[in-house]
Amino acid sequence: MKTQQLLNEIREANLSYLMLAQGMVKEDKDTAMFRLGVSEDVANVLEKLSPAQIVRMANNNMLLFRFRFDDSMIVDMLSDYGNGKLMAGTHAAVLMSAQPAAGLTS
Repeated sequence: MKTQQLLNEIREANLSYLMLAQGMVKEDKDTAMFRLGVSEDVANVLEKLSPAQIVRMANNNMLLFRFRFDDSMIVDMLSDYGNGKLMAGTHAAVLMSAQPAAGLTS
C-alpha cells in the first residue's frame, strides 16, 4: 500500500469513527461511553464538536482511535466469536468493561 493511500484511509477511518462516536454520544451518552471506552470528559467534547471541527480532527495522519485491549486472551475470544463459543464475545465484553476509560490523549 502506498503511503498516500494509507494516509487517505487513515483520514477516512478517523472521519467515520468521529461521526459514529458523536452520533452515539448524542443518542445515549452513558452507553456510548461504555461502548467507546471513553471518559465523560471525552464524551462531552465529542458531543460539542462542529462538523468543521470533526473534519479538521479527521485530517490527522494518525488514527484517533485504538483497540481497547492489549490482552491476547481478549483478542482470541473476540476472533473466535461465532465459532461455536457462544459466551466468548460476552466474556470479552465483560473483561473490556473492567478497563478504565481512555482520556483525551489516549
